[in-house]
Amino acid sequence: QVQLVESGGGTVQAGDSLRLSCAASGRTGAGYTIAWFRQVPGKERVFTAAISRSGSNTYYGDSVKGRFTISRENSTVNLQMNSLNPEDTAVYYCAATVGACTATSCRDRRLYRSWGQGTQVTVSS
Repeated sequence: QVQLVESGGGTVQAGDSLRLSCAASGRTGAGYTIAWFRQVPGKERVFTAAISRSGSNTYYGDSVKGRFTISRENSTVNLQMNSLNPEDTAVYYCAATVGACTATSCRDRRLYRSWGQGTQVTVSS
């Protein structure tokens, strides 16, 4: 099973940018589809972005499309977050699943068997 470690969270002002990283370790770390989800207290984890094993396919949640960019370099996946607003405040988790997913299935958190510990992002107004 792949191990995931997130980094890069912090506190920023509205309009600022932040980049999160997810390092996947393990022998086949580069062979996983990686996604980012976010969660605020009392609510379910919400799909944010996903990237295929090759990096050629990317998917985004509606609320972040055009502002966030997901990319990968082998087994490290980055989430560049621009034009942040207070509604982006959440704990961000990266998740991994073996193999490919579709534009629909990538958004389903039940698809992912491996999760990181999460990193807090706070955006103040």
